[in-house]
Amino acid sequence: MTIARLGLGLIAGLVMTGGSAFAQAPAAPNPLDVIPEKMPFNVPYGAPIGADKAHKVIEAADAEAKKRGWPMNITVVDSGGNLVAFLRQDGAQIASIAISEHKARTAATFRRETKALEAGIQNGLNYLLTLDGVIGSRGGIPLVEDGKLIGAIGVSGGAGSQDEAVSKAGAAVINK
Repeated sequence: MTIARLGLGLIAGLVMTGGSAFAQAPAAPNPLDVIPEKMPFNVPYGAPIGADKAHKVIEAADAEAKKRGWPMNITVVDSGGNLVAFLRQDGAQIASIAISEHKARTAATFRRETKALEAGIQNGLNYLLTLDGVIGSRGGIPLVEDGKLIGAIGVSGGAGSQDEAVSKAGAAVINK
């Protein structure tokens, strides 16, 4: 009998307050509903990076990693995300071979730094996780020459900030 009275009391309270106990605040606007004026990350594709330039990118990244004592895996892909050059430094983590390739491929095919995808995921843009080929970890940077994407570098083996520092050193050979 007491439970029945408690239930009736709850119902009566809701009726008297207009059901405000279950009222919800209006939903915040969805930032994905905003329509940009220009296409974001609309860097045109250029001729694919050649082996000689790719090796110069790797050499610069290699020098930065050695200077800091960070064993890294360094990958350069062309504008289509195809492997052009790769270096695994002595002692670099084996699992990071595939990760460095994935970062480079993602940076080339999505035409943006993988750090931007990492930030999007951390800020609640969970749909990014549903896109094929996405890696939400910094260390992948597009290589842009004369305003056109010619490839990308991907670095893995350390913390994300270390991977990014080494990839930036390599990308600086092309991105001026």
